[in-house]
Amino acid sequence: MNIAAITDQLISAGHLLHRRGWVPASGGNFSARLAPNQLLMTSSGCHKGELSASDFLVVDDQGQPGQGETRRASAETLLHCAIYRVDPTAAAVLHTHSVPATVLSRALEAGVMLRDYELLKILDGISTHEVSVEIPIFDNDQNMTRLSTVIEDAMHQGRGRHGFLIRGHGLYAWGSSVAEARYRVEALEFLFDCEWQSQLGEARQ
Repeated sequence: MNIAAITDQLISAGHLLHRRGWVPASGGNFSARLAPNQLLMTSSGCHKGELSASDFLVVDDQGQPGQGETRRASAETLLHCAIYRVDPTAAAVLHTHSVPATVLSRALEAGVMLRDYELLKILDGISTHEVSVEIPIFDNDQNMTRLSTVIEDAMHQGRGRHGFLIRGHGLYAWGSSVAEARYRVEALEFLFDCEWQSQLGEARQ
């Protein structure tokens, strides 16, 4: 698939995720793998509901833009790079900032435990609702080199296979295509909303 087609898919994903309220203002960032050492990345500060082709730039597998590029890639580009290094099947990464994901990431300690939901079957390797999946939560850090190392190490240990949360920040999910990454974001955001609503209900009792 050529770069223009991938760009169009990421733009469409941004429109959808913004309509759902999951990428407010300039929050969130998107990427796609173009080659083993080359990514297409949203630039810093762009509104994900109003993306155009000019809001994307090509970076290498260390997050560095090409020579002569004046735009800056998203601040969290190194987190995308870490995911691509660990998971060779990842072709696209989407990062969202929903209210449920953000609230849960602040309220819970180690991770969000998702149990017995039918929608878990959309995740890789899951064929039944009778399962428990942890979406780990990592403490936020403005030092992206340090944070990406923490996340990469955890993923090598088997944590975050289906996605992860940054505390007070939001969700990272990915897939073998932009479409699959979007499906997984939609599924996880729905499940986070279920968990959040459940906690609200328990708090009112």
